[in-house]
Amino acid sequence: MRRLRFAIFLFLSALAPAQTPQWSAEKANEWYARQPWLVGSNYIPATAINQLEMWQAETFNTDRIDMELGWAEALGMNTMRVFLHDLLWQQDSGGFRRRIDRFLAVAKKHKIRPIFVLFDSCWDPFPELGTQHNPRPGIHNSGWVQSPGARALADPKQETRLLEYAENLVLAFADDDRVLAWDVWNEPDNTNDSSYAGGELRNKVELVQAFLPKVFRYARAGRPTQPVTSGVWKGDWSAPGKLSPIEKIQIELSDVISFHNYDKPEEFEKRIQWLQAWRRPILCTEYMARGNGSTFQGILPVAKKYNVAAYNWGLVAGKTQTWLPWDSWQHPYTDRQPSIWFHEIFTTNGKPYRQEEVDFIKSIIAQSKGKHR
Repeated sequence: MRRLRFAIFLFLSALAPAQTPQWSAEKANEWYARQPWLVGSNYIPATAINQLEMWQAETFNTDRIDMELGWAEALGMNTMRVFLHDLLWQQDSGGFRRRIDRFLAVAKKHKIRPIFVLFDSCWDPFPELGTQHNPRPGIHNSGWVQSPGARALADPKQETRLLEYAENLVLAFADDDRVLAWDVWNEPDNTNDSSYAGGELRNKVELVQAFLPKVFRYARAGRPTQPVTSGVWKGDWSAPGKLSPIEKIQIELSDVISFHNYDKPEEFEKRIQWLQAWRRPILCTEYMARGNGSTFQGILPVAKKYNVAAYNWGLVAGKTQTWLPWDSWQHPYTDRQPSIWFHEIFTTNGKPYRQEEVDFIKSIIAQSKGKHR
């Protein structure tokens, strides 16, 4: 029996893809020391309701992206977090790869290096290629879609396709210094209780928990020269024993630690202090919800103090409608506007929502130049 188990182990090991090993903490910190203070946004052009509309050939809009990234460059931003989708690779891997290359050329023109997100558990669990529906009136992120969708996640026959997407897309840009990092899965254990709970798989968390380590492994099989991460976003991270199983996977398999926080500066700072225990670079890949007390003036000084990268949600108001708050799912803003924008920096035509915010972002980034490392 022991010999049989050993033989099975060898067989399975032979099937596993060769991969770049996880970075040591020393290597991760050396990499981070070469970066400027990383400040940017989660980015999708105002003309797209979701990842599919951003990237599909018929709606990929480089002129709009060029203009909007120019606004980001004027703030001093040097990075963006950008979501991809497995269905785009399945549909036309060559075309998708060429569009990513064009996006990277535009981003480089504006001195911006993106983090690319491979998978995402948030919002609509049933993505479909083709023409995307119009935004639902008055509702925050009414068209954003998950990757993989519920059907693909539940279908063992699609596992190979999904893992090969992760490996081959990373491989296509593994040596590209225009890419900053890879975020393998956004909020993997998010069950969307306030929006799409009725359409979610009952065993979604269990399926993701089993799949996530494989995604890390296959992303590394693409031999990336950039770091790999997945961000924790809820719960208590103050000690290893308090992590959920998925949080444990995320932190223990990441080259650099990433997290989300939409709370006031005191909570934001506490969570940074918790994550410092892992002695790796820390990137906050989502923050800034004005109605929650998460603001640029409150969060960026804390991020700068601890040398934490900071990516707010939303650059330009558009079809995602994420200037509307989360509670719009229960109370759509069809007959009124919110008293304060939830996310976004610019209106669709490039005018700042709040000039004082734009002035502050410019100032704090400018102060870091020439002084950071």
